Amino acid sequence: MPTEPVTWPPPELATPPVQLPPTAPTTGADGVRRFDGLSYATNSGYRPRLLDLSVPATAERPAVVVWIHGGAWMEGDRRHPPPTVSADLLFGSLLRAGLAVATIDYRHAREAPFPAQLHDVKSAIRYLRHYADPLGIDRTRIGLWGESAGGHLAAMAGLTGASDLALEGTEGIAAGDTTVAAVVDWYGITDVGTLLPDTPGPHDPFVTFLGGDPGDRPRLAAAASPVSYARSPAPPFLLAHGTRDTLVPFEHSEHLAGLLRAAGNHAELFAVPDAEHIFLNADVGPVVAHCVAFLAHHLRRPETD
Repeated sequence: MPTEPVTWPPPELATPPVQLPPTAPTTGADGVRRFDGLSYATNSGYRPRLLDLSVPATAERPAVVVWIHGGAWMEGDRRHPPPTVSADLLFGSLLRAGLAVATIDYRHAREAPFPAQLHDVKSAIRYLRHYADPLGIDRTRIGLWGESAGGHLAAMAGLTGASDLALEGTEGIAAGDTTVAAVVDWYGITDVGTLLPDTPGPHDPFVTFLGGDPGDRPRLAAAASPVSYARSPAPPFLLAHGTRDTLVPFEHSEHLAGLLRAAGNHAELFAVPDAEHIFLNADVGPVVAHCVAFLAHHLRRPETD
């Protein structure tokens, strides 16, 4: 029987896209335009990284706040805030203040060690900036808000830039500006080395997050610590932290705020009295209101003559 001739090497497969342009939004009864499941970065061997964007009807080309979830770098989902705060209180407050909200997924430490998580945050910023026109947002006014592991990543993204090339990554939109105009960090680790256990087990989140050889962990911990990049210029920071946090001690935010101020930057420390991690034992409403006001102020449209 006749057969097709075999060619070798076989023809190359088409290269998969590294990101996908925005799809059309849906508009709710509240007038909010929602872009769900936008693929801001894809690369072989990893799940696509997705983001959801909600754009309020009350503002033309609003600033956008990128929400970065927590979960010890090991778990979590863009759609779920910590259990102490509802999505309506957190995301709804931003929308009612006239700010767009982007919630992002990123690779967990079991999928890839640091700096993959930071690369993904930077990739999401580049994506939002690149597609700002079809998304209807202002590419010049982007802020970050993260909690716990997400707070750590928000601080890292806010403090690093083009001079820290290894931390920028090339996933998704491969190049572009990743600077931001404001950062809110809820109880994030700021000095990873101080929390490294002396004899970590194989499933310790710090071991999984940092990767590498045991002898190299102090160097890796310093490279993954926001305090290593507390320099000028830096965007305005608001660090909110419970004073009774036994998981990430309050001193982490206190230390970073002090370093940022010493370098001549604006850094506000918001102590939540007697609160544990994720603001357990606290009324979260006033904390959210203060953070939204901070972002609305620092992401406001510049005045023109």
